[in-house]
Amino acid sequence: MIYIMVALKAEAQAFVDKFKLNNYENDNIKIIVTGMGSSNMYDSTCRVVQGLENDDIIVNIGICGADIKFHIGQLIDAQKNTLTCSDTQVSKQGNYELVDMESAGFLKATLHVQNSYIFKVVSDHFEPRKVTKDRAKAVIFNVIDEIMEKLI
Repeated sequence: MIYIMVALKAEAQAFVDKFKLNNYENDNIKIIVTGMGSSNMYDSTCRVVQGLENDDIIVNIGICGADIKFHIGQLIDAQKNTLTCSDTQVSKQGNYELVDMESAGFLKATLHVQNSYIFKVVSDHFEPRKVTKDRAKAVIFNVIDEIMEKLI
């Protein structure tokens, strides 16, 4: 089973549409919407981790803000890029390269899980007011195939 942890319903909707999921799941995928913030991600991820089996995969997927050197819609593998987690919105360029609000909670909850991953998609250049539900869904939807190739 692949457990996909997302903060927003719009992020989940991209997977629901792509895989025609009922109630956020099918035989291979289960989506968990945690709500925004590191503590919400941590609490929800801990509950999932307790029931994981050896071959299960757990992944945090969501949107992030980024410096202008990253393009909107770019897939970010957190194992290869430095991601800053902030529980408040960052709206100033220059201090950070990549920022999200949930990765620290996910990392803490999956510290001892072998098959855990974090993928973020650039939604804005530290302009959080420009991020709509439709934009969040669209940038995730456009990279789902690329994400799934990395997981399977």
